[in-house]
Amino acid sequence: MKRLTVLALIVLAAAAGLRTLAQTAEPERAGALAGSAPQAARPRPEEHLEVPPPPFSEGIFPCSGCHASMTPNRTRRVLSDMHTDIVLKHDEEHRWCLDCHDADNRDFLHLASGERVPFEESYRLCGQCHGEKLRDWRAGVHGRRTGEWNGHKTYLLCAHCHNPHQPRFQPLQPKPAPRRPGK
Repeated sequence: MKRLTVLALIVLAAAAGLRTLAQTAEPERAGALAGSAPQAARPRPEEHLEVPPPPFSEGIFPCSGCHASMTPNRTRRVLSDMHTDIVLKHDEEHRWCLDCHDADNRDFLHLASGERVPFEESYRLCGQCHGEKLRDWRAGVHGRRTGEWNGHKTYLLCAHCHNPHQPRFQPLQPKPAPRRPGK
């Protein structure tokens, strides 16, 4: 009887998760079917996602510490004075720094619409191109999320796992398969 109760709870939890995933995906699918822009980058009005601070390099934020007195140079170029350690390998043929970083206030990013977003909402920026990953991230399928399955949650930002300038993971050595427990 105890096994049936546990099995029933697992099935109910899975069904609730699938329902949540379907509800999350529907607005994006409806927008895509209607030919409009994906809604993945727009936050839901009721949505407030708790995230830890972005993983900034030591001593680099706030960006306005250096950039406040500089006139933005919007020319696409190889950086040679500062930030020379940043190598853009993220659609480098079509992207450049100011496609994501706000030129007028470097303490913010900006969406394709021009709307400024704080670094804590960088998932909205990433979601403009990676809508499917954003949907999966919100549903808890992609990335790391902690908290209650049907309650308070804390999410890691894309940049906690992916370098936004070079987003591919480094190859990992697979771990050995788990051993079956003894009887």
